[in-house]
This record gives sequence, structure tokens and C-alpha cells, in this order.
Amino acid sequence: MSSKIKALIITYYWPPAGGSGVQRWLKFVKYLRDFDIEPVIYTVKNPSYPIIDDCLKAEIPEGIEILKQPIFEPNSIASFFGIKKKKESAGFLDPSPSFFGKIVQYSRANFFIPDARKFWIQPSVNFLTMYLKKHPIDIVITTGPPHSMHLIGLELQEKLDVKWISDFRDPWTEIDYFHQMPFTKKTIAKHRQLERKVIEKSDAVIVVGHTMKEKFLQYTENITLITNGYDSHKKDSLQERDTKFSITHIGMMNADRNPRILWQGLEDICRTNLDFKKTLKIRLIGKLDTVVLEDLKAFDIDIVECIPYMNHQEVSKYQLSSQVLLLCINDVPSAKGIITGKIFEYLQAKRPILAIGPENGDAAEILKSTNAGKMIGFEEKEKLKEQILMLYKKFKNNQLTIESKDIEQYHRRKLTEKLAVVIKNTLS
Repeated sequence: MSSKIKALIITYYWPPAGGSGVQRWLKFVKYLRDFDIEPVIYTVKNPSYPIIDDCLKAEIPEGIEILKQPIFEPNSIASFFGIKKKKESAGFLDPSPSFFGKIVQYSRANFFIPDARKFWIQPSVNFLTMYLKKHPIDIVITTGPPHSMHLIGLELQEKLDVKWISDFRDPWTEIDYFHQMPFTKKTIAKHRQLERKVIEKSDAVIVVGHTMKEKFLQYTENITLITNGYDSHKKDSLQERDTKFSITHIGMMNADRNPRILWQGLEDICRTNLDFKKTLKIRLIGKLDTVVLEDLKAFDIDIVECIPYMNHQEVSKYQLSSQVLLLCINDVPSAKGIITGKIFEYLQAKRPILAIGPENGDAAEILKSTNAGKMIGFEEKEKLKEQILMLYKKFKNNQLTIESKDIEQYHRRKLTEKLAVVIKNTLS
């Protein structure tokens, strides 16, 4: 092995992809060279990214080798039936599909296992087998979802006996929408079998949360927790605060993430506190489900500001200027293990975080350990109102600050240092 380790990273999401899926490995790649690891990226040539953010291209380190191969994605299967996804739906699935839409959802769930990128597995294995014969690497790393990426790593390991690390940015069978899919029992069994095989066969496994780690420990002990994180931005401290009592949520808000008790609680307070109503600003940045828009009709139009998706650089300005940052965990069976990527960006902004979700979940533990905010249970409306009024009182007294602690552990470079240790230990 040479002094510099060469790592092949297999990822579906890569700039110009926007959203949360691309951030983790773009940032790892940004810092890996600092730890004597040279990354080689393998990604798709013609992807179907739901969000595009061209500004992220500037963060790719100069001289990084990027391999691309075309992919066939049957996500457009709906077009065979003349079906288009409803624009107002912000979820993974259309919550009220037509008859043909149900056929599409059933087909997608049961014929494309583990996901719609399955047709990229064998062409990728063939291409990478030829590539690796001419360009030796030390280790293969796959990141999912889509979990088809892990099956590429699995086949390369079996075929070439290469070291392989699987990185789970999100769970597989415990992901928030898994229970919504119209799976047959046979399909569910197949997903669980593939998930277990990937975990057991990996030379090392990386996860983003404690709950996922606890689940995976039944299959392997060689597992490391490396959360998502935040990266540095220039001129952050120069951002002025909003003059209104702004509560800002950044990111997609689907039906599962719709904080109905918040809208109800704010409406209650506005009804009895006119000063609060005059000062309140609800700001939602990102795609909103129609159920969210319906709930927001209870407020005057000047109170609510809805902003479509904006690039990563622009959105940081709103995080810094907001009085309160809103974090909503999906109200689903797997809610305890959900850690949205935005929580770490929120930590960097150093604004009070108002969160709604499991009070004993992974996200709640991060907020508690960093003293960055408070998690309120899904049904705790009165407790939520008390928290809002407490924050509002501090705002009125010009004392709405947060004394967070130990957030440096979530800086992307620090997290990459942990990743480098995993890579080197796997090769030792």
C-alpha cells in the first residue's frame, strides 16, 4: 500500500444534485486529502435528481477523479400510464393516488428491489471491475440510499476481494416511508435479507445515529457512528437578525412532518395576544405538502412567508437571521431514529431550536447535549405554547440568544477525521 490511501466512493448523489443527500460525501471528499486519503468518485452520468444546486460544484476539490456511467431509471414508469406526480405533494409517495397511480406504486415497491436504481448494479460492477484491474484502489465505500449502491459494493467485494465500507445516511427497512410502501410480505422479507447481508458482509459499517447503530449491532460489531454535520461559511457573523419574531423551517415539509400542533398553538396565542400576532413571522423554505398549506390558511397572509427551494449558500443567511429555527421530525413509527441533516446546520447558526418529535429520540439527545434547543412531543401542544411564549418573551427583551456547547464535534472536517480512522483501521 502506498503512503496515500486510495478510496473509491460509490454514490448516486453528487453535484449538481441539491438537497440533503449530496452533502455528506461532498463534505467528506472536501477534507479527505487532509488525512492522506485520495478519493475517487463513481457516480451517474444521467441522473434524475429532484433538486439541482449548481453552486455545490464549486466545493468539489480540484483534481478529484470522477468516474461516470449512464443509468437506466424506471422512475418514469408513471409516464407509461400518462401519470404525473402531483406538484403539491411533498412526500415520497402520492398520498391519494389514482387507480393507475396505485398500480405504479405497487410496481415500484415490489418489482424494483431494493430500489429503482437496481439496473445500474450490474453495469457498474462490470465497469468498475475493468477499471480496478488497471487502476488499483485500497478500499471501496458505498453510501445509500439508494441502497443499490451497497449491492454494487457487495458484488465487487465478492468478485475482487476488495475491502468495503457501507455508509448508511438513512436506514433501510426503518426509513420513514418504508411502512407506507405497498410491499408484499415477500418483498419485505427480501429487503430485510438484503439489508442483513450488506451489514454482515461489509468490512465496516457507518451509520448516522444511535438508534440505527443499536439495530445494526445484531448483525455486526464492526459499526461506527459518524453523524452528519455542518461546514464553515464566510461572513456568517455579519448577518443581521430579523426584526420580527421569525420562526423558520428549512427543507421539505411533507404530510408526516407537518407540525399541526404548532399551527394550532400559534393560532391560539394569536387569538389572545395581539402584540404577538403583529410580531409573528412564519417562514417556510422548501417544498410544502398541500396539507401544510391548508393549515397555514388560518393565518393572515403577511404572517406567513413561503419560499421555494434555494441553494445551500443562500439558505444559510436565513438560518442566521431567524429568531427561532423550527425542526420537525416525521411522525412515523421510526421517528425515534430520525436525525434530519438540517439539525447540524441549525447548530452552526446558533439560534434557538424549537423541535417537535420524540422526546427520547436521537435528535432530542443532540439538542439536549449541545444545549441548542428543546424537543417537544408530537401531542404536547400546551408545552409547546409555553416554550414559544418563553422564547417570545426573551425576544421582546432583546435576550433571545443560545449558549450552545460542544458543537465543534459536528464540523465536517472533524467528522472526516473520524471517517479516516475507520478507513485506516479497516485496512490494517
